[in-house]
Amino acid sequence: MVVLLAVGLPAVAAPAPAYADPSTPDGSYSTLQTQLDQAVQAYNNAKGRLDAAQRQEAVLAGRARQTRARLDELTTEANAMVTAAYKGGRLTGLAALLDSGSAADFLDRATTLDTQLRREDRTLRELTDTQARYAEQLAAIDTEVRTQQAAVAAMDKRRTDIEQSLAKAGSQPSGGFSGGTASATPAPRNRDGTWPHESCSVKDPTTSGCLTPRTLHALQEVRRAGFTRYAACWRNATWGEHPLGRACDLSAHPSGFLDAPATGDDKAYGDRLAAWLLANADRLAVLYVIWYRQIWLPSSGWRSYHGDGTPAGDHLNHVHLSVQ
Repeated sequence: MVVLLAVGLPAVAAPAPAYADPSTPDGSYSTLQTQLDQAVQAYNNAKGRLDAAQRQEAVLAGRARQTRARLDELTTEANAMVTAAYKGGRLTGLAALLDSGSAADFLDRATTLDTQLRREDRTLRELTDTQARYAEQLAAIDTEVRTQQAAVAAMDKRRTDIEQSLAKAGSQPSGGFSGGTASATPAPRNRDGTWPHESCSVKDPTTSGCLTPRTLHALQEVRRAGFTRYAACWRNATWGEHPLGRACDLSAHPSGFLDAPATGDDKAYGDRLAAWLLANADRLAVLYVIWYRQIWLPSSGWRSYHGDGTPAGDHLNHVHLSVQ
């Protein structure tokens, strides 16, 4: 049973939910959709690894620059010490001790010489430690660079897979919707930048079903951004993200999914919502967005979308959001 979210809207009779796709599509289309979903998820995870590796490389590079600067300082100090020793600095210090005029003078000179020798010893030890630390930092940077190279290669492969799947479906590049603001609180990631696997384990506030925690987070962020019109997320179906708790249909009309294309303020609302989802896609683990006969994917941007010719099937009355 579909229920309204508590968002301050007037109570209305819950309309029939919009179905973004047939409940039981033909086998070829279902297989194509599954392949596309898997490729986009792999692309998103590869991009996450790339972004995480780039951030870590920047941190390591900053530390390496500081270490290099200190290494240069210590090298200069060590060179000065070597030069002084070569010119007889150590012998001169010993001669100064022998030339002491009194026991107190001898003690003062001995203390001074001991302090100098200790300082030189600390400098040499720090120089050795700094050299080792700098080598380790350079090796760590090299590891991150190789991680980035692998991630880019994986992204390129998945992008090719996605483009081939889209071409089979007859999808072509399109203008789409843009101009949204990145304002969503990012969903939690794994340490390597990938998205953790989640099951349909939390209550869906829009239906009697369930959502993944990440999808619920995305819905809450949509609401927090001011997009508070009618929505329906989970539904029982044989395929797609809705029965997995990973998708929401967000109505363009305040009261529900009208059996007509959105126009006027409703169309503008859908345009703004689609643009906002794009701007926050990396924060919310967006798999794809569908609106007004167009589909957006992280790897490919906006493409044409062909539904079943109805306002719901062509996504003319609601924005579809799928979350990884």
